[in-house]
Amino acid sequence: MARAASLAALCLLLLAAAAAAGARMDPIYSGQLVPDWSREPKIKPQNFSLNREDNLQLLSRSRDVTRRKLGERTGVIKMETVQQDDEALVKLENAGFERSKAVDSAVLGKYSLWRRENENEKADANVRLMRDQMIMARIYSVLAKSRDKLDLYRELLARIKESQRSLGEATADSDLPKSASERAKAMGLVLSKARDQLYNCKEITHRLRSMLQSADEQVRSLKKQSTFLSQLAAKTIPNGIHCLSMRLTIDYYLLSPEKRKFPNSENLEDPDLYHYALFSDNVLAASVVVNSTIVNAKEPEKHVFHLVTDKLNFGAMNMWFLLNPPGDATIHVENVDDFKWLNSSYCPVLKQLESAAMKEYYFKADRQKTLSAGSSNLKYRNPKYLSMLNHLRFYLPQVYPKLNKILFLDDDIVVQKDLTGLWDVDLNGNVNGAVETCGESFHRFDKYLNFSNPNISQNFDPNACGWAYGMNIFDLEEWKKKDITGIYHKWQNMNENRLLWKLGTLPPGLMTFYKLTHPLDKSWHVLGLGYNPTVEHAEIDTAAVIHYNGNMKPWLEIAMTKYRPYWTQYINYEHSYVRGCKISQ
Repeated sequence: MARAASLAALCLLLLAAAAAAGARMDPIYSGQLVPDWSREPKIKPQNFSLNREDNLQLLSRSRDVTRRKLGERTGVIKMETVQQDDEALVKLENAGFERSKAVDSAVLGKYSLWRRENENEKADANVRLMRDQMIMARIYSVLAKSRDKLDLYRELLARIKESQRSLGEATADSDLPKSASERAKAMGLVLSKARDQLYNCKEITHRLRSMLQSADEQVRSLKKQSTFLSQLAAKTIPNGIHCLSMRLTIDYYLLSPEKRKFPNSENLEDPDLYHYALFSDNVLAASVVVNSTIVNAKEPEKHVFHLVTDKLNFGAMNMWFLLNPPGDATIHVENVDDFKWLNSSYCPVLKQLESAAMKEYYFKADRQKTLSAGSSNLKYRNPKYLSMLNHLRFYLPQVYPKLNKILFLDDDIVVQKDLTGLWDVDLNGNVNGAVETCGESFHRFDKYLNFSNPNISQNFDPNACGWAYGMNIFDLEEWKKKDITGIYHKWQNMNENRLLWKLGTLPPGLMTFYKLTHPLDKSWHVLGLGYNPTVEHAEIDTAAVIHYNGNMKPWLEIAMTKYRPYWTQYINYEHSYVRGCKISQ
């Protein structure tokens, strides 16, 4: 039995050596070659295989029969040169991998892969060698696929060669040389080293999943912080613009009353001219809208701009356009606080803002102590949701009772072409002409409205196409006929508890003008320059109006650099007021 075990060990030894035959290091990897073990005698990988039946027969036959069987399996050994191309290397590695898997699992099952009884000098040398060879075969199946373990791989091959020489023709412990025990110990050390270097896939997978989960949590936290900071930046006024407003206001009220008047006041109610409505508290932004419109207008003298601002910026807005008149165009500035009809008894928004619950919602909004926790609530405290300048768009016929049509413009747009063609668009009996934004699912009605509420689900289609505020042509005659302001009041009153929509003017606008909006060609109005970095320059260049909707307004430091020049080209940075307030390009 000892002889049979010795021969079995020799077979396994040859198996591992055969699997390693011809294996070479990738020259690109380290520039060195692994010794060509296929040149060693008694090794021919192509003619060697071992299965479970062979193992059982080897363990039960006599010495001569066993050796004869082994000879038949191994065949005549010849010296062969291993091809060095990549295809041959892959084939040899795969062959070694398959042969390593062929080792009888029943035999391997007797020994723990990483047991170290070979350190016990009293253990039978043949058993130790056989066990070491089995362990080595398992290790090789991994190392053959791992180039970063080549140093260990070469050391294992060297130990195999030493073990082969030590075993020789021995069939019992008495036939082994005195160095066999020392070499077995050396093999054990190499195996121990392999154990420390090889990866535990299950453990690594667990660690990677933990790292991924941790990274996801960090990303979510950073996104919340980013949202908070961007919203904070979006609702603040840059120092330069604040300085500009203050200086202009002071100089305006130093003027005599007769010098505060604009020319061409007779054009303000002429329905045959092109009228624009612009509601803003940002002097610099309003100047860009007016300047860009006039520069690209074919007949500037026929354009009339109706600006409405708040009490704080009224003087500054007047002073700016008195100093910088828009050529032959007409301009008029009004103070929203002078609209006495716009009071809480008539306007639902003003009435709701007087309630304690609404003040609690807008001014406190469950304030959080951390940036990430407060990001979702900061937007509710944005002043634009409280300003009547934002809601004045629902009262256009009341503000301009003598006009038939008016083009509404936001203050974060830039005009690049003549817009007079919009007055010739047939709205087909609709009130609002706007560019639709339903190219993607999140720009449909279900994005903005609460369809779990029956008042919404019973009156609106969740897949109805949304549209953009920012450049809208309104037929004020149809507006009056269909009582658009009354429709707006109805929905605003129903939303006192914010059960229909959360905030903003777009949701009530979608509801108010539902089935009353005519879709304009998309080239009239391109959106996304305040949040979408993928808007193509070709699309921007062909647009009549570009819109910086989103938090990254062009006058803020967080603006996207590649889109900002479309806006800054309409600002005179050499103007004494602009330079004095250090507003830089």
